[in-house]
Amino acid sequence: MNRPPHLPPGHGKFLLVLVLLWLVFSIVLGIAPRQRADWLMEHIVVAAGLAILVVTGRWFVFSKTSYTLGFLFTCLHTIGAHYTYSEVPYLEAWASLTGEPIPAGGTRNHFDRIIHFLYGLMLTRPWREAFYFAMTPRRDFWSHLVVVSFSMATSLLYELFEWAAAVLWGGEAGMAFLGTQGDVWDAHKDMLLATIGSVLACVVMVLRRIFTGRDPACEWGESRRSFTTAPGAP
Repeated sequence: MNRPPHLPPGHGKFLLVLVLLWLVFSIVLGIAPRQRADWLMEHIVVAAGLAILVVTGRWFVFSKTSYTLGFLFTCLHTIGAHYTYSEVPYLEAWASLTGEPIPAGGTRNHFDRIIHFLYGLMLTRPWREAFYFAMTPRRDFWSHLVVVSFSMATSLLYELFEWAAAVLWGGEAGMAFLGTQGDVWDAHKDMLLATIGSVLACVVMVLRRIFTGRDPACEWGESRRSFTTAPGAP
């Protein structure tokens, strides 16, 4: 009978802290979101992601670094859900923190573009950990190609989900969730930015391996694979 793998030392408490912090953060920002319907649709994605983590946790757990990256990205997504992505006052927040004036420019709110870029940049490391756990042969080149392709594919799926939800939901809430802001190429640009972020993350990991001789994503994935296939492993 398969049982959940033992968590590495400190992992259980670490994950509990991250979950509690996100729940508090999400509840606070969920008290009075700008668009309740949009907030609900954005959290469908989060709920689906958490469900996948729970189910796959029977076989594989990520490193603390990867969980932290996922936590930070989810918090940014929660901010977008609170304001709706097209109305997040990120420039105003930056101006209040730095004392610098808000730069003049176009009227488009680019917070959604930033998040799509960060999706590729921040979640490519976790994808590579999972690759080295699940895939064979585990060649370094393929680990980068597969995770970039995965980032592209999931970005495409999200854009299709946005389109379908906007059609089914309709009205102001549907348009707020779609968030094109009048740009007919919005979905294409979002997917491109996620791809660029993923490629950049891979470049950083390659450079780290070149200069330090270490590849933490590979090391973690291989270590969990060895653990689950070892004689007597749960």
